[in-house]
Amino acid sequence: MVRVVLPAHLRTLARVSGEVTLDLESPVTPRTVLDALEARYPMLRGTIRDHVTHTRRPFIRFFACEQDLSHESSDAPLPDTVASGAEPFLIIGAMAGG
Repeated sequence: MVRVVLPAHLRTLARVSGEVTLDLESPVTPRTVLDALEARYPMLRGTIRDHVTHTRRPFIRFFACEQDLSHESSDAPLPDTVASGAEPFLIIGAMAGG
């Protein structure tokens, strides 16, 4: 059971309050998490990653175990603590400005 934490605006869009849990087969990767998330909540398609290229959208970041995984391969296995549900996979809406 993988735990996913969404930013507030995506929780509102998906109509969830709190963490989302997903049952995934090994290996658990950012791609498999996002595929399962978009399958379960189709209204999130295109909000986290591009519809065509499936690349992460600008200003969206991925974190797990206090590490920024945003620039890692989407097929890289997530830490065992995330795959087991001990730690959540965080999807964060980054902020920019000047």
